[in-house]
Amino acid sequence: MTHADIEITADLVRDLLREQHPDLADLAIREVAGGWGNQMWRLGTDLAVRMQRMDPTPEFQLNERRWLPVLAPRLPLPVPTPVRSGEPSARFPKHWTVMTWVPGDPLDRSSISRGDHAAGTLAGFLRALHVPAPADAPVRGDRGGHPKTCADGFDRLFHAVVPDGLADDVRTVWDDAVAAPEWEGPLLWMHGDLHPANVVVSDGTLSGVIDFGDMSAGDPAWDLAAAWVILPAGAASRFFDAYAQADAGTIRRARGLAAMKSLFLLLMGQNGDLGLPGGKPGWGPAGRAALDRVLRG
Repeated sequence: MTHADIEITADLVRDLLREQHPDLADLAIREVAGGWGNQMWRLGTDLAVRMQRMDPTPEFQLNERRWLPVLAPRLPLPVPTPVRSGEPSARFPKHWTVMTWVPGDPLDRSSISRGDHAAGTLAGFLRALHVPAPADAPVRGDRGGHPKTCADGFDRLFHAVVPDGLADDVRTVWDDAVAAPEWEGPLLWMHGDLHPANVVVSDGTLSGVIDFGDMSAGDPAWDLAAAWVILPAGAASRFFDAYAQADAGTIRRARGLAAMKSLFLLLMGQNGDLGLPGGKPGWGPAGRAALDRVLRG
């Protein structure tokens, strides 16, 4: 049995807690729907266990352990904060982390009804997050750079799932992002993977941000794409007004990256409909709605 084949069950999670954190082992454990690189288990009322699953390396969890305690105190929304570390063992040869639980419903299973409020909330969160990162911050080769560095990835997504009749418009948005100027400022802290499954909502508005496995230093346009990928129609302009730190070139790059992220959601939805591993059936409609918002500008 390979590591990827290990079935993660509530009994396994409890056994690991008994071995490494016995004071937590009697808390209620229940699986949380969703997740791909990591599987989440609710632990009691206020905690969760994040189990490395599909991620091929522990790097992402280790980055969360190292940097979330530094970033969380200055962020205006709740984020998961590591409180205990689980180390590989004979029982489970991967990393796992006990983190604080962020209450709310993931956006891929809910909706935002208070668009202006959510736009201002997201803008405030990203203003607080987007500060110069230290020299030892993680840098990801597959995100955080100029859109032209991921042109091959965009092309694969484009040819796989671009909806009929939208190809020319999507290509125009992407080409404009590739032609936009480079980010000339310092590398800023980024979440790196803002999409509907990685934010939570309560009372119709954004109430928390989760899954910081891709946090890294780079061009903030990667996060600003959330103006179209996460927020409802008509909220992007309100978001950028409130963010107040993005020049025209950055917005062009962000819009192109939002098109690419929308195609990714469409692909994951298609894979889910086909029953393929890692597919997310509910992400297809979210991807199409995001793409429509991108094309409306």
